[in-house]
Amino acid sequence: MESVLSKYENQITIFADYLEEFPDTDELVWILGKQHLLKTEKSKLLSDISARLWFTYRRKFSPIGGTGPSSDAGWGCMLRCGQMMLAQALICRHLGRDWNWEKQKEQPKEYQRILQCFLDRKDCCYSIHQMAQMGVGEGKSIGEWFGPNTVAQVLKKLALFDEWNSLAVYVSMDNTVVIEDIKKMCRTLSLSADTPAERPLESLTASTQSKGPSACCTAWKPLLLIVPLRLGINQINPVYVDAFKECFKMPQSLGALGGKPNNAYYFIGFLGDELIFLDPHTTQTFVDTEENGTVDDQTFHCLQPPQRMNILNLDPSVALGFFCKEEKDFDSWCSLVQKEILKENLRMFELVQKHPSHWPPFVPPAKPEVTTTGAEFIDSTEQLEEFDLEEDFEILSI
Repeated sequence: MESVLSKYENQITIFADYLEEFPDTDELVWILGKQHLLKTEKSKLLSDISARLWFTYRRKFSPIGGTGPSSDAGWGCMLRCGQMMLAQALICRHLGRDWNWEKQKEQPKEYQRILQCFLDRKDCCYSIHQMAQMGVGEGKSIGEWFGPNTVAQVLKKLALFDEWNSLAVYVSMDNTVVIEDIKKMCRTLSLSADTPAERPLESLTASTQSKGPSACCTAWKPLLLIVPLRLGINQINPVYVDAFKECFKMPQSLGALGGKPNNAYYFIGFLGDELIFLDPHTTQTFVDTEENGTVDDQTFHCLQPPQRMNILNLDPSVALGFFCKEEKDFDSWCSLVQKEILKENLRMFELVQKHPSHWPPFVPPAKPEVTTTGAEFIDSTEQLEEFDLEEDFEILSI
């Protein structure tokens, strides 16, 4: 115990020394929608950064697909960054943005359940196994590096099988976020006991008309909004810098996926013109659930100094993330975008009310229907297999 505490104290000391290297400034540090004054709130800043779930390369997990790689070192960094962004959304969904983590302190059961979604096992819904195999349907071989958009599309598909978190995942097209489409996807009906608990709003209109207004009420499915962007040709265009930084100030911020070619980072904030990020390029040994059903989480939080890079060194291919637990959060985000993003002459992305007429019709994603042959029950893992087969590739036994 003493050695563990000593190690922890040393890491805090290192972090404090590192913070001293920041410029002596009254500027604010922004971390995922929260601000910290560097001069007076160093410990709060440390605590806020270390509370983020940190996913890195792992080794010695079961081979992906049964015969594939047993480590993602060298190729899985963008998948790990996608996991970190999604994990932050789940933390906000179940525990709130203000929840904080303390080492060796008992955490809420929801925290443990969130962590177990990301373990490197074939039966965990957002494991490296599921992400790599679902990526085949996006044209990526297992062991091949992903870009930000590919990770976004993979998360969108996997979320369909995640009933506990029940997220609506919207990935924007052509640098355009469509308000009408998001509301169509997220608005559901909470119904009385004699009707299915949650179905899309438009599919229930006819079935509820005869039941009267007391039969149902509108509910909102928590939204994970991902906006893949290309902010330049070979490097980020400086005209986008202010708008990009503004996104980290929004209360709905989940940060950004990006980095450098074949070198992905999870960006969580900024100070001045430097981005602050979590780096997945550390290889750790696979951690599984313990006998008591919990996960030892000490390797899932980064207690080392946060890394920084000048924003102009960022590769122009990025993906912004936002989480809107309730409809009012999305409405507030739309207002912030109109005020801070759309004011620019060269806009980082567009926000429109109506679905563009020249686009194909918007169909909210739905879990594919699965037919069984005599079996009365089919679990989510089996459904994932069926879904992947529909994507015209063979997924090895999960």
